[in-house]
Amino acid sequence: MKQLKRAKNEIVGGISPDDLERYIIQRKARSEHFAQGFEEGYQVFRVGAMLQAEREKAGLSQVELARRIGTTKTAISRLEHSTKDIRFSTIERIAVALGKTVHLTLKAA
Repeated sequence: MKQLKRAKNEIVGGISPDDLERYIIQRKARSEHFAQGFEEGYQVFRVGAMLQAEREKAGLSQVELARRIGTTKTAISRLEHSTKDIRFSTIERIAVALGKTVHLTLKAA
């Protein structure tokens, strides 16, 4: 998590976070297709990043979390890095293993 916070403030590939944010805003304004794809991709990324952050906060390795929910380290890694088709029941099992609960909110598009 510290690496992520540090990376957020660094220039990566010659692009600062502020420049990247401006670029994304401009691209979204120019292209509805880009905007939709970006938002869908971001939501997928966000779920995986949240799962990883909660696992790390609980002090668990991927191996330990996998053992607790009856799966493999590879499956946990895949969930944390590309959660496009994750089942809600899987999220619930992870939450229980981390001592958490899941709350689902539906919002207007």
